[in-house]
Order: sequence, then structure tokens, then C-alpha cells
Amino acid sequence: MIKTVALAGALALSTSLSLAAQDVVHAVDGTVKKLDSATKTVVVETKDGTEHTFHYASDVTVHGAKDTSKGAVDAAHGVTEGSKVAVHYTVVGGKETAHEIDKIGDDGLKTTDGTVSHIDRGAKTVAVKTADGTEETFHMTDRAAKDTGKDVAEGADKTAKVTVYYTEKAGVKTAHFITKVF
Repeated sequence: MIKTVALAGALALSTSLSLAAQDVVHAVDGTVKKLDSATKTVVVETKDGTEHTFHYASDVTVHGAKDTSKGAVDAAHGVTEGSKVAVHYTVVGGKETAHEIDKIGDDGLKTTDGTVSHIDRGAKTVAVKTADGTEETFHMTDRAAKDTGKDVAEGADKTAKVTVYYTEKAGVKTAHFITKVF
């Protein structure tokens, strides 16, 4: 009897842990309106005027800022009020928690607009045809590959108009965030 109860409890726990591990990650881009390192919150205003207040932990990942180490979300590290950013977050109990912040702009992530011409989920690459007819191929981070599967590829992976937010190192372009353009 004790073995049965223990097995049932272990099964219930493993099921709840696997559901927690599958938190839906959302992404939003906008401008940092307020940054408070004391309360570990950042307020981001999107193009449509919606404000999101994100909580972040000291292990938040920051890309495109001067200091890209974990926890580098303050004025000294390049993310400041007025910075353009993309935030990857989850929602638990109505609380939006940032897991990754990508700084966009001159000293941050670069952008390319175009139409998706090919997605290879196995190789984690996406090809985008730009307005001038050239095709650019980007390697995707794990998070970008996961987000792209939800947002861009749903029924329109070869015709979706997108903006790719990326870094470039040694000639390799790495997409950190891809958003559908409406």
C-alpha cells in the first residue's frame, strides 16, 4: 500500500514538474519606459501603447548590451530607459517574468525585414528574402527556434513577413528573436 501511494505521488509530482517545465514563453518588443533595479522590474511599452511590467531575477539573460552577463539589467550594462528591447517572458499567476532581454539598436541587436523563404527546424536556420531580393540565412538560438515555431510558422512559414533581430559574429548571423509583421 505504501509503495502504491509513493508511486502515485511520484507520478503526480513528475507530471506537475513536466507541465511547469513547459511554461509558454511569450515575446514582446518595445521601449523601456522604466527600470527599477531595487524591485527588479522593467516596464516596456509596445508600439500600440500597451505597457508590460516584467519582473526579472538575477539570472536573466541579456543580449546586445555592453555587458551581456547574467543579471546585467541596469544603466551600467547598456539597458536603460529609452532602450529598444525584445523581452522573452512567461506568465505565472498573472505575473510576467522576463527570462531574456535583447537590446535592439546601434550597439545592440541588428534587424532585417523580409519574407520567410525557408525554415529548417533540425538545423535551426531560417532564410529570409529581403525587399531588394537578396536572401539571408540566420542560425536560430534555441529560444528563437521555439518562438518561431509558435508565431511565424503557423500555416504561413513560407510567406510570413518578419523582422529578424540578430547578432553577427565572424560572419555568422544568429537570430535571437523573430516577430511576424502584420
